[in-house]
Amino acid sequence: MISCGCGWPVPGYYPPPWGRSTLAMPIQHRDTELENALGKAIEIAEPAALRLPLVFASPHSGCSYPAHFIGASPLDLGALRKSEDCYVDELFGDAPELGAPLIRALLPRAYLDVNREPYELDPEMFDGPLPAFVNSSSARVAAGLGTVARIVATRREIYRNKLSFTDVEQRLAEFYRPYHRAVRMMINRTLDKFGYCVLVDCHSMPSSGLPLDADSAPQRVDVVLGDRTGLSCHPLIIDTTDDALRKLGYRVLRNNPYAGGFTTQHYGDPANGVHALQIEINRALYVDEATLMRRAAFGKLRSDLRSVIEALARAVDKSEKALKYQRMSAE
Repeated sequence: MISCGCGWPVPGYYPPPWGRSTLAMPIQHRDTELENALGKAIEIAEPAALRLPLVFASPHSGCSYPAHFIGASPLDLGALRKSEDCYVDELFGDAPELGAPLIRALLPRAYLDVNREPYELDPEMFDGPLPAFVNSSSARVAAGLGTVARIVATRREIYRNKLSFTDVEQRLAEFYRPYHRAVRMMINRTLDKFGYCVLVDCHSMPSSGLPLDADSAPQRVDVVLGDRTGLSCHPLIIDTTDDALRKLGYRVLRNNPYAGGFTTQHYGDPANGVHALQIEINRALYVDEATLMRRAAFGKLRSDLRSVIEALARAVDKSEKALKYQRMSAE
């Protein structure tokens, strides 16, 4: 395992269980697969006490690269890192101190993307036919950015040779399943304590290609908030986050060009008390996109995001009845 030096420890999902009941089910047995992944593929930064009905997840900031993965690629580590949401886990690193868990992937997005369906795969990447249940026709697969990506963010090919489906199944077992089990576990625990949960899926986005903010003089947008165009969370959550960011001077858009990925869609169930919001931060705000070195403004952005978390916590606390399960709200 090769680490990019980001500071964190170096170290086959199941068919998606659609439906409310899977989120509410407590874990009844010891989950050795999750235990084995902790500290190797994922890490959960726990609060000293669970004080907020919020869960934070950083699926794309992992920077521990398996040596065999680097060896299978014609790209060097610097090129592979272009797909990272660099340091996003650090930007939201105050969440545990404030009373909410932070789940962070340690393995990189270029190796396996946990913000995809488990089997969004490009048949052209494999040395044999894929099972019939594989989704090979999604827009993400067509773009080369499936669960196992074909290209990095700079459009360069990741692999020299074809992959085996067995290799994908191993990555899913070691990384994908435990990551989503950790997310579900944190959601379950928060639901049990507060009666509702707000999952914040944390990302960064390249500065190139972003739309202009048409609300004022044309300027590049700083943050994009995604709620699946109103489907994944109560309006209070995106409204509060938007307002808090704007008050701090950031330019914000909603659902354009990022409306929310698999995590937001899969877990967002506001009618049953589970709300999911995706946050995309313009990388140019805090990192040199060529060298991936932190900018001087990194600390201020982290402090501002702490303020946003605090504003969101206050807002949901005041409106908790509207955010709980429908059956509870009707009582």
